[in-house]
Amino acid sequence: MEKELDRSTYVLQDDESTGAVKIADDVVAMIAGIAATEVEGVASMAGNATNELMSMVGVKNMKKGVKVDVLDKVVEVDLALIMEYGFNIPVTSRKVQEKVKNAIENMTGLEVSSVNIRIAGVNMQKDR
Repeated sequence: MEKELDRSTYVLQDDESTGAVKIADDVVAMIAGIAATEVEGVASMAGNATNELMSMVGVKNMKKGVKVDVLDKVVEVDLALIMEYGFNIPVTSRKVQEKVKNAIENMTGLEVSSVNIRIAGVNMQKDR
């Protein structure tokens, strides 16, 4: 049922009587980024220098620190996180993995094979 349209858009459902449902990689990445930052202990997503500069001028990028690969309705997610100081990194990472996997699978119907996490830093500030 799932067909690759181009490198970043996939058909989730294609029914001749009702039409097709398509999803872009960017949407899956946004779902992953939002889900990850909802977990207590995650300060933010880590991004590259361009993303950091854009956020300073008020442009939010919900895909920052997220890379997704979709192949045959199976998703692999790579996240780069900034953790809050004082939180247990393995426990918090496991919660992020579960939350991201559940969010993507429930919202898209795609299967998540892995959620890989790289801790890119620790936020030492008391206020978020």
